[in-house]
Amino acid sequence: MFQTDWMESRQPQRPKILTVLHQEHSSPGRVGHLLIESGFALDIRRPPLGDPLPQSLEDHAGAVIFGGPMSANDPDDFVRTETDWLAVPLAEDKPFLGICLGAQMLANHLGGRVGPHPDGIVEIGWYPLEATEAGSALMDWPSMVYHFHREGFELPKSATLLATGESYPNQAFRYGNNAWGVQFHAELTRAMMQRWVVRGSERFTLCGAQHGRDHLEGRMIHDAVLKAWLHGFLAAIFGMPARV
Repeated sequence: MFQTDWMESRQPQRPKILTVLHQEHSSPGRVGHLLIESGFALDIRRPPLGDPLPQSLEDHAGAVIFGGPMSANDPDDFVRTETDWLAVPLAEDKPFLGICLGAQMLANHLGGRVGPHPDGIVEIGWYPLEATEAGSALMDWPSMVYHFHREGFELPKSATLLATGESYPNQAFRYGNNAWGVQFHAELTRAMMQRWVVRGSERFTLCGAQHGRDHLEGRMIHDAVLKAWLHGFLAAIFGMPARV
């Protein structure tokens, strides 16, 4: 027993990524899978369920805040706490990725307004994406991405727009060296998408939303490119080794 414990203690400790989720059964999906496969460990926190956020990222290699059904403008304590907490990775210049709600929180923190489309249009399904000149200089981007949101964000001052869309022009941005936000979802596994399609079906009647069958059919066409992009994007943020 002693020998086993000693051998385990001699194993190098995986660098941790703070992983912030917003529901009891939420999953980091493919982002989590790819980070683990690349040598990271996930430190999962769920602030709506009472989990605290660290006062420093000294013990972490970076952080990811995922999406959720709530709004970045909601008055809940955890929404304000998470938004204010973003001062930590920004001050420490630690890699940070905000996905959908996480990107909107980052935009809010940096002074950008978050709100619905003026014409009530939503993005729920697969929609075209176009990289900006700055985005194209970083990497190749997918031409179609998956969305599930009713609000968008203004581009914060001093942020660099990386990708744009027709209804919601601000789709991806970078702030400083290490803070990134994306409006769309590349993290969904097949099981996650099927669950979202079932549980979110009441939203398919909203202006601009696509029917559930289009979500699943679009996955067969567009998902392989989106997954390959996600691996490269995470590598750019967290320094993961490139896939051969």
